[in-house]
Amino acid sequence: MDILTLIGLALGFGAILVGNILEGGHTDSLVQGVAFLIVAGGTVGAVMVQTPLSVFLRSLKMFMWIFLPPKVEQKAAVEKIVSWSNIARKEGLLGLESLVESETDSFAQKGLQLLVDGSEPETIRSILEVEIGVKEHFDTQAAKVYEGLGGYSPTIGIIGAVMGLIHVMNNLADPSKLGSGIAVAFVATIYGVGLANLIFLPVATKLKGIIHNQTQFREMVVEGVISIAEGENPRNIETKLDGYLH
Repeated sequence: MDILTLIGLALGFGAILVGNILEGGHTDSLVQGVAFLIVAGGTVGAVMVQTPLSVFLRSLKMFMWIFLPPKVEQKAAVEKIVSWSNIARKEGLLGLESLVESETDSFAQKGLQLLVDGSEPETIRSILEVEIGVKEHFDTQAAKVYEGLGGYSPTIGIIGAVMGLIHVMNNLADPSKLGSGIAVAFVATIYGVGLANLIFLPVATKLKGIIHNQTQFREMVVEGVISIAEGENPRNIETKLDGYLH
């Protein structure tokens, strides 16, 4: 669980709500169903227009990463790769064959299989780097969905504000209807700017950071596998891979 995300969300929304109360405002004045419908519906609709279905669905699955990011155990991976190099040094690359099926990480498993198959180092690098690039690009596009939400949200909020003011202008003769129109106008703007800067844009940035860490982890695996294929000394491999550790 990423506790910093929870603290950040609580602090961001809490500061706004407490500030509103301290200024004499009422919390229920910020709750406007119509304004939320305009901003949320319009923003999501706009992003769906620009996003392929596969990328949009991927972005929904990745949202939970901000609370439960995928584990990237770099230290354990370094130790595992060094153990592979020791086995390869003593028994040859075929000695790694029994480890392929038991490897839980699919990327590392592919690297092991390429080693066992006796592929050339440059061939191994080429195959694995293609997978890294494609995976990073796809996940980055999914993270950019939240950037899109953050970009459209304030604009849709302004549209909601204009609609509220139009409602006010159409009912100048009926003062009883002016309050609701003005409320929708201002609250829609708050929703648009608030959602963009407290949720959508921070989520996009955090997801990109997680994707970067995953890419760096896979690059470390590639370097380890290539080093084994080239017959490097296990101690040298460990020293090289330690450079990836934070």
